[in-house]
Amino acid sequence: MVIRTGRSPAETADEAAPATDPATPALGGATQDGAPDTMALPVTPTASAPPAPRSAPRPRLIDDGEVARRPGAGRAGGFPRASRRRIRSADVAREAGVSKTAVSFAFNSPQRLNATTAAKIREVAEAMGYRPHVLTRSPAQHNTMTIGLLTPQVLSVVFGNPFYAELCAGVASQTDQAGYGLLFVSPLHGSLVRAVGRAMVDGFVAVGLSEDHPEVEQIRHAGLPMVLVDGAALPEHASVDSNDEMGARSAARHLLGLGHRDFIVIGVEPPNMPGLFEYSTGPTESVASRRLTGYRRGLEMGGIRLRDDRVVSVPASFDGGVAAFHRIWEDGLRPTAVLAMSDVIAIGVIWAARELGLRVPQDLSIVGFDDLDVAPHSNPPLTTVHQPIRQKGEESVRLLLRMIASPDAARPEHKTLETRLIIRGSTAVAPERPALRTTIRRLAAPEPRAPKS
Repeated sequence: MVIRTGRSPAETADEAAPATDPATPALGGATQDGAPDTMALPVTPTASAPPAPRSAPRPRLIDDGEVARRPGAGRAGGFPRASRRRIRSADVAREAGVSKTAVSFAFNSPQRLNATTAAKIREVAEAMGYRPHVLTRSPAQHNTMTIGLLTPQVLSVVFGNPFYAELCAGVASQTDQAGYGLLFVSPLHGSLVRAVGRAMVDGFVAVGLSEDHPEVEQIRHAGLPMVLVDGAALPEHASVDSNDEMGARSAARHLLGLGHRDFIVIGVEPPNMPGLFEYSTGPTESVASRRLTGYRRGLEMGGIRLRDDRVVSVPASFDGGVAAFHRIWEDGLRPTAVLAMSDVIAIGVIWAARELGLRVPQDLSIVGFDDLDVAPHSNPPLTTVHQPIRQKGEESVRLLLRMIASPDAARPEHKTLETRLIIRGSTAVAPERPALRTTIRRLAAPEPRAPKS
């Protein structure tokens, strides 16, 4: 799904240009399944019938081993000839017992195939090592004056999280200032690769793209400038992150200082694993993993070892926080402190605790992460780790615009923004429990005097 904001000069120019007949293939072009079409004989134009300008072709997914056929391909200045050792769509078609067109549909338009057939083709392609990728745009398609905001989650989920509202505000402030349009790009028929291939943009800001995403290898080689925000460490792309580990460590140490010893960590569900609700550490390379590392190391400073069964992964939403804490309570766990990896989850935990008759912070202390605008207005005001969300959006666009202006830059830039703990009203000294009160009384009692001889 894509949503466009603003209007680029390229769109205006496209509308003014005469359109060609879509049924007539361009000279030296390719058919839908990637096979070359036949070249038409040249026609000498007359003065009364000037040749109609051709509109630039839209990007498409092609084989790793295929090359766009065009005049000059394979010669100096054209595309290099493909290696015969690479797996091509014809190889996949032969192995799967389908046509090349069906292979093309499986990756570009799966809705045109039976779901079982499309799945079979993709499984065969995966087993053979076949990888379609996005064709690099021709020079005529550059300078669309539009930037894509790429998210691995569907837009209905994205817009339901206040974090994205603040991030998008930062992105939009810079695109507006630079005169660029903004295109929201989310999975198309479940595939980010298809969405990337159809997005007419000069570059992408990709949010939350972790290295365990099934299409990350295809996306990272899409042939367009890309800046990663809160994503995996891909050295060939610029990135903007927060110091997640340091922020999480400060939250854990704060609760330790208040005397807490019984913790639960509520993490963020991976976008490519919807519906996950289990005691799990989640992916190893992600924002969640960095924050979890910070929580663990902070607690270890106080002699607390956080077990895996004390980590829950849920959707980053208010409802996700409510459901998570109810599940924890039903499972018989009785923590005195909750470390939530997002403010919306933390506020959901506050609601759930109140429904269970617990007082925050007297019975339960809660620390969030983000410092959203809503955090100081929750009841009680939320203690949280502040990260500069809007600045993330601004910095990502600045980096991307520099990459677009200087595509031959030696190395991509990587920025890490600082975090800090904001203490409000959702944390307090750990509550006394019967066993703890007995221990305290025993330690406070005067030592018995030795009997007189």
